Amino acid sequence: MAVTLLTVAIIVAALVVRTAVAELRAPGSGRRQWAFLTDRRAWAIGAGTAVVLGVFGWATAGPTAALWAALAGLLVASLVGTGEKDD
Repeated sequence: MAVTLLTVAIIVAALVVRTAVAELRAPGSGRRQWAFLTDRRAWAIGAGTAVVLGVFGWATAGPTAALWAALAGLLVASLVGTGEKDD
């Protein structure tokens, strides 16, 4: 479990560092990259992905799969959320 937690933490840290570097290059780009956090549709799809993968992963690989499912849900939400509001 400790190795899985450390690996997931390193991946999340890499995403944050990527955002920080992008923000230094072009101010405001970090906000655009993480705009999916305020998008309800992205949250719903990401949570659905995390739940499905978490249930399947828990049944096959045990509780460590929950961390990977949460990370996958976050990544899916970031891909789905464009950061643009549809009026």
